[in-house]
Amino acid sequence: MKKQYLLSMYQPQGPIPDAEFLAKVMAELGRIRAELESTNSWVFGNGLHDPSTATVLRPKDGEVLVTDGPFTEGKEYLGGVTIIAVEDLDAALAWGRRYSEVTGLPIEVRPFYGEVEG
Repeated sequence: MKKQYLLSMYQPQGPIPDAEFLAKVMAELGRIRAELESTNSWVFGNGLHDPSTATVLRPKDGEVLVTDGPFTEGKEYLGGVTIIAVEDLDAALAWGRRYSEVTGLPIEVRPFYGEVEG
């Protein structure tokens, strides 16, 4: 039975790479997605807008405070997510490694609750 894993892509703050570089990366990511789809392992994935577009909702003293901007300050931010369904953590790590190699970015691989024993 396949388990679902979240592949989170972290990118550094700063200028966006040039269009030629991005075109190559996006083409390779498209090939990875097609391969995931061909094995019925693709669930969902998409990039995210810049962290300045984020809104954080935080409970405090019986109310919910609304704050513009990202939850934390940092040099990297969550830039996109992909959800895959594969046999085990080793398979998820293999896909995450491919994403990292293509993008040159850190990829966090994490199982969903209920998807892993222990």
